[in-house]
Amino acid sequence: MRYRLYYWPGIQGRGEYVRLALEDAGAGYDDVARGAGGMAAMTGMMAAAGTPPFAPPFLKAGKLVIAQTANILLYLGARHGLAPKAEAGKLWVHQLQLTIADMVLEIHDTHHPLGPSLYYEDQRGPAKKRTDEFWNERVPKYLGYFERLVSDSGGTFTTGRRATYVDLSLLQIVEGLRYAFPKRMAKFERRIPRLVELRDRVAVRPNIRAYLESDRRIPFNEDGIFRRYKALDI
Repeated sequence: MRYRLYYWPGIQGRGEYVRLALEDAGAGYDDVARGAGGMAAMTGMMAAAGTPPFAPPFLKAGKLVIAQTANILLYLGARHGLAPKAEAGKLWVHQLQLTIADMVLEIHDTHHPLGPSLYYEDQRGPAKKRTDEFWNERVPKYLGYFERLVSDSGGTFTTGRRATYVDLSLLQIVEGLRYAFPKRMAKFERRIPRLVELRDRVAVRPNIRAYLESDRRIPFNEDGIFRRYKALDI
């Protein structure tokens, strides 16, 4: 089965976590909105009757249409060896992905604390305040938690000896923070050595390395979740 992924073209965004799982699994997929007529196809599915997705990303797998990043990864993980087979393990990995989703929202809010309807330039002051709070309080809490999990797992990855989609997502978190906040992240990485090592192990997985070096990997930019603004990286 060839999957069809629907997400906004031109940004990594929340769709990137799904792409990383598909790429690591070596699964065939079409990134629909990046092709001719893809945007119209995506918005058409969102406007369809029945059980339409609210927003991208969503994945078409045969007759199934699955929305929400963590929900998509729950589905893919079970089918491509990127999640434990036991029910308790599946739910644990899903829980961790939902925690990552919470962090992703807070990352977005560093540059848009007053809401997405305003430009960054319209909320510079609140963005600086939110970013300082994020790095002083939230980053240590989130990344410290995952640092502890990797340390306590007794294996190579977050949940043990086998990689899961959570490990792929943590690669994206580290890479994104390095892009958006290079100065702050360089200082903070000394506090999360095992998480950095995890990032390095995931980055050299053959399919992931090939993806990161390919033109399928959309570069980070100031339209996505991770945005680099010098005034926020002090």
